[in-house]
Amino acid sequence: MIAKTPLYATHMQCGAKMVDFHGWEMPLHYGSQLQEHHQVRHDAGMFDVSHMTIVDVLGAGGRQFLRKLLTNDVDQIKHQGKALYTCMCNEHGGIIDDLIVYQRAPDNYRIILNSATRETDLAWIREMSQGFAVGLQERRELA
Repeated sequence: MIAKTPLYATHMQCGAKMVDFHGWEMPLHYGSQLQEHHQVRHDAGMFDVSHMTIVDVLGAGGRQFLRKLLTNDVDQIKHQGKALYTCMCNEHGGIIDDLIVYQRAPDNYRIILNSATRETDLAWIREMSQGFAVGLQERRELA
């Protein structure tokens, strides 16, 4: 069965062309892609992240762990609720995936990962978390 995000009805009301994206009914476009481009450049756009993998990083070692895991420095996140677009690399510097990390509180971060690479991303994050005072909690109920 294909899953639908909480924004499915809104996507349909806006005329979205929906496709199966790794088991999720997701919008591909809303008509003219050129018009969409101009709309986003002149006003705003919205990206439905409801289908994506959500992982909370909890504990006093969260900042240090993320400084090792990610290419961009989480110290750039100056305020709770702010986010940083970044990626995680393998031991050779090759990109594993891009992601968004939010600081929710001083010892509480949320990582938003691509749903298509969920298993490999989670395995890498778990492996890299060894030795850090952190807990990892996947939040599937939020998808």
